[in-house]
Amino acid sequence: MTDSEPGSSTAPDRSPRAAAPEGAAARWRRLHDVAAEDPRAAAALATEMGAGTLAGRTGTEFLVLGAEEVVARMPVAGNTQPAGLLHGGASAALAETVGSMGASLAGGPGTAAVGVDLNATHHRAVTPARSTWVTATGRPLHVGRRVVSYEVVLVDDGGRRVCTARLTCQLVPLPDA
Repeated sequence: MTDSEPGSSTAPDRSPRAAAPEGAAARWRRLHDVAAEDPRAAAALATEMGAGTLAGRTGTEFLVLGAEEVVARMPVAGNTQPAGLLHGGASAALAETVGSMGASLAGGPGTAAVGVDLNATHHRAVTPARSTWVTATGRPLHVGRRVVSYEVVLVDDGGRRVCTARLTCQLVPLPDA
């Protein structure tokens, strides 16, 4: 018997009792369902789903997750440039993360948002000594059948605007993988 033959001790168990790993489409459907009922619970789920991604590596935590508003925060420490200031790329990554999540929810459970244009204006410098977190709030500017645009505003702990970004996403179908 070879390893790929049924009954082999190393062949994967494809019986109904074997739990299949949850694919991306199933995770997104679950996130959509939770977001429709409880945006704060959806935020916790999204933060958990971000483990191992850029959002997880930057320490991004979602606070509210809904199609009409997404709020997330990122620590300033660990996301700075060599001069000790919050890195503009970290701000842009947070803005794209927030806008993409909102666009994906706006698109419905079978879709994902793919960023096609991001612009960010950095208004003020932030250091870990002046602010522990930057908080991003994203709201839709346009929700179409295939294109969604979000405005994302980042503020420091004092509520001062740090960055204003606009993200345009194309909605694409999720593969059932």
